[in-house]
Amino acid sequence: MISRRSLLGAAAGAGVLAVASGALATPASAAAPRTGPWVGDVSANGWRIDPDAVAVHHVEGSAASLGLRRGEVAAVLLHVARRWHYEIAALGTGEGGGVTGHTTRRTVGADFESNHLSGTAIALHPAAYPLKGSEGLWPHQEAIVRDILADCDGTVVWGGDLTPVKVSHFHIAARPGDRVLARVAARLDTSRATVSRIQTAGTVADPAAPSRRAKARRLRRAQGA
Repeated sequence: MISRRSLLGAAAGAGVLAVASGALATPASAAAPRTGPWVGDVSANGWRIDPDAVAVHHVEGSAASLGLRRGEVAAVLLHVARRWHYEIAALGTGEGGGVTGHTTRRTVGADFESNHLSGTAIALHPAAYPLKGSEGLWPHQEAIVRDILADCDGTVVWGGDLTPVKVSHFHIAARPGDRVLARVAARLDTSRATVSRIQTAGTVADPAAPSRRAKARRLRRAQGA
């Protein structure tokens, strides 16, 4: 994976000037920074911390696997990871810190990192895009992320919109039992024979299409990002 920093650094060394250019209904800026152990049986997004509800899942098209909460949560977050793999940077290559899903480690740098404890969060290339990191995505990559979020109809929040920032982070914003989450999961779950294959390998819609860009902008406003 080639990051913005490494690419710009290489260009400068060669004497070339490069310019880089929710369902929970909580404003992104409301996430408060913290450091220390997460205490309690529920993660920040309202999901119970239950290791028995978690299973290892494979990210389709990649060599990556990660622990996720079974069912609707896994279906939605696997869709996020799959699109990142195909459209932003390959997962499972050993670069960028790989992928992180469920963890039992309770030390967090921000409340939203506790969502890993319930299996409802993922971090994609977390070493390349760490908590409070200054490295960002290229504009076309961020446009893809916005399109992915639009796919998820407000059930997923991106760490690039949170405080402190964590570009690699995504978590479920819907509460357990949310009807929108159930509907989105049914649409995105590739294990279902009748699933609509929108935004899966080989059938990726154009994130630059006016209708998709408009949907992404509406969701961004709704999430307070």
